[in-house]
Amino acid sequence: MENLIKELKKIFLFKADTQQGDIVLIVAEKPQTMIYALITDIVRDETRRDEWWHVTLNLLTLPPQKIIWTMREPQFTGKEVFTMGGEKRFIQALEFYRTDGPKSGRKSIDTIHKRSTLRVIK
Repeated sequence: MENLIKELKKIFLFKADTQQGDIVLIVAEKPQTMIYALITDIVRDETRRDEWWHVTLNLLTLPPQKIIWTMREPQFTGKEVFTMGGEKRFIQALEFYRTDGPKSGRKSIDTIHKRSTLRVIK
């Protein structure tokens, strides 16, 4: 799971925090699954002494599904791999654009030149 997360961090721009309205990537170990979700609410669980949060996610699937997971902040911000039902999980918010330019070592969309797969046939 840790190797997969390292590879994903080379591909995606991840945010350091997670807020309502963010799109997150959820990764499950078994079966190996990756899915997007929209964070619609983050509410403190007042029944616990430690800081736990009810995180409401709308899975971006067909049909869309609404789920609520109770997690600690390091779990829903990508700082910690956690388990649910004995299976490892990872969740972190995606950053789709930056105002301060691309992350070092990464190419911005403007600098990526893809070669066309179409050819002119005469």
